[in-house]
Amino acid sequence: MALLLCLGLTAALARGCLHCHRNFSEKFSFYRHHVNLKSWWVGDIPVSGSLLTDWSQNTMKELHLAIPVEISQEKLDQVASFVYQKMDQLYQGKMYFPGYFPNELRAIFREQVHLIQNAIIESRINCQRHCGIFQYETISCSNCTDSHVVCFGYNCESSVQWVTAVQGLLLYIKEGEAERGEGLRHLSPHSLLSPSFTCLEPPHLANLTLENASECLVQH
Repeated sequence: MALLLCLGLTAALARGCLHCHRNFSEKFSFYRHHVNLKSWWVGDIPVSGSLLTDWSQNTMKELHLAIPVEISQEKLDQVASFVYQKMDQLYQGKMYFPGYFPNELRAIFREQVHLIQNAIIESRINCQRHCGIFQYETISCSNCTDSHVVCFGYNCESSVQWVTAVQGLLLYIKEGEAERGEGLRHLSPHSLLSPSFTCLEPPHLANLTLENASECLVQH
């Protein structure tokens, strides 16, 4: 069974990802300023305005991700394209009947949350298609700065590849400790190299097989 171990940069409290897109401020400023023209019922206006103002904050509340909220530029562009297209179509219509406009905003919001969740998780799962250390560039949703996620994939096709992958992982951890004076944030080298993981230590790598390595990792 393929195992996946992802090592990522820890993100602070994120605000929703979409606000990191280059067109977000312009688009949502337009949406907020024209919300009063979209409903016959005056009660829809403050409700819709609140939905738009709190869009990013509410997105983060609904993501419920246990991993750092970091998304690739490509996937962020895809999510943004969907949201802007749906919103522009909604705003092209004339005034709507009471309740319709805020309900449509909620529907777009929910679909956006789903797309962001899938985008972030899919990138992590794709690590299984690699053998050893793999890195991909992302944008941190906490502050919209460039970041990256480092993964260790177990999808190796031979024992030789597996040995090379583990050696690369141990070297990566060692170099990380030397540079930062500490272990990786999401994986303690002490836990990886503890006696319970002696099967991954250099003296045992020569005879390491996929089967006994997987058994060792699953058991611990």
